[in-house]
Amino acid sequence: MTPHGRRWVWRAAGTAGAALALLVGVGGAAVASPATAVGGGEVCAGGGSHVDLKVKKGAAQRHDPNELSAAEVAVREAEFAAAVGARSGGVLDERRKTITVPVVVHVVSEDGTRATGDIPRSMIDAQMNVLNQAYGGFTGGAAAPFEFKLKKVNRVVNPAWSPILVETPAERQMKRQLRVGGPETLNIYVGLIDPGLLGWATYPERNMGKYDGAVILSESLPGGTEAPYNEGDTATHEVGHWLNLMHTFENGCEGKGDHVDDTPAEADAQFGCPTGADTCTAPGLDPIHNFMDYTDDVCMYQFTAGQVKRMTRAWNAFRAP
Repeated sequence: MTPHGRRWVWRAAGTAGAALALLVGVGGAAVASPATAVGGGEVCAGGGSHVDLKVKKGAAQRHDPNELSAAEVAVREAEFAAAVGARSGGVLDERRKTITVPVVVHVVSEDGTRATGDIPRSMIDAQMNVLNQAYGGFTGGAAAPFEFKLKKVNRVVNPAWSPILVETPAERQMKRQLRVGGPETLNIYVGLIDPGLLGWATYPERNMGKYDGAVILSESLPGGTEAPYNEGDTATHEVGHWLNLMHTFENGCEGKGDHVDDTPAEADAQFGCPTGADTCTAPGLDPIHNFMDYTDDVCMYQFTAGQVKRMTRAWNAFRAP
């Protein structure tokens, strides 16, 4: 199986309830979305949500004047630690056991055609396989305990919601009406999205509402037309955020980076597959093969043991029934 790759994202200092978005240029050109411009930051909307943009190489960077500071990230990490303590007494259950994640896929289109975002069930099934291969460690790297089970495909035809535009009233209305299940249920919204974007997702928090979930460009699923981003790893990356992973280049070479000890620091997102890249003086080459960087789908194929531990702790703290 070809190792999965990533799209290119501009990182944001994550916040509880933050949404992470991927931006891709159309025809290699810079494309603006309706969201506030960001570069190494996030787009802020009402209700405390933040969007992290993933950009194709050569596309314009975006900048959010409300980008979180290192101090604000520290507050979020303290809240994470408090949530872990509240749910588990501060002790992580290290025993290997399967965590089943129910998945509902909402396919949203303007008129029910492929041209407006509808895709065949075969692509959705292939996406589920990609998630389970990636998180199960079958493509390389550490194996996580998560097993993703497709519970339902919900096809929705609504011109008011297609394309899905990040951080808009229409997106929020769509999620309020369509989202099902509790914090443990992964709701994925698939369809056409903002020109230039590949997807976005939310971080977990103590009081998750209807906005929780991931939005994915339909043609980025396996077999889609969005080459070289059509092996399904936009979803792999975004689910990582849904499970509380930051980008590997979070905070650049400074501080605690992505708050995972075994992901080497890197100054900025990497694009393509720059073998041997080393942008920080700290030990280790840039983690270009990590699902939480921005390299191509064919380049990325692994999580680290530290990332698996962080995701598992986040599940226990925020999402476990």
